[in-house]
Amino acid sequence: MPLPPMDPPHEPHRSAELRHHDGSRRLVYWSEREVAYPDGRLIVSRTDLDGVITHANDAFVELSGWPRATLIGTPHCILRHPDMPRRAFADLWDTVLGGEKWHGYVKNLRRDGACYWVYATALPNVRNGEVVGFTSVRRKPSRRRIDALQPLYAQWLQDERAETPA
Repeated sequence: MPLPPMDPPHEPHRSAELRHHDGSRRLVYWSEREVAYPDGRLIVSRTDLDGVITHANDAFVELSGWPRATLIGTPHCILRHPDMPRRAFADLWDTVLGGEKWHGYVKNLRRDGACYWVYATALPNVRNGEVVGFTSVRRKPSRRRIDALQPLYAQWLQDERAETPA
C-alpha cells in the first residue's frame, strides 16, 4: 500500500525523498519543532508481518497527528523521520524476525512535520509457534539518552549517504 502524501508545514521546513525498505519512495517535509512525549502515556500499535499497521491506540493517533483510518492499513514507516538511519530499522527487523524483543530510541515524524522521540519495545506476536505480526509499545524517552545517541545516528546517516550511489 502506498504511503499517503504529506503537506508542507506552515513553518520553516526542509524536504527530502525517503527510500523505504520495500523500494518505495516518499517526499517528506519536516521542521525543527519537537513535540514532547506526554507523561504517563503509552503508544501501542500492532502490525502484520509486512509492517502494515493493524491497530493504533488513541495515544498513537494523537501523537502522530494522523487519523486512525489513515494509519490502519498503512506501513509503519509512515512515521520515519529523515534523521533516523536505515541501520537502526534493520537492527529492529533482524531482531524481531529472529523471534526476539527489540528496544531502541526512535525519532518519529508527525503528519504536521514536527518530530517526537520514543523509547520503543517491539516484539513478535506468536501464534501456534509462528510469528504472525508485531507489537510495539512506546514510552517517554530519556532526554539524556537521546542527546547521547544523536551523534551516533548522525554518523550512521553520513555513512549511509557515502555508501549510496547518486
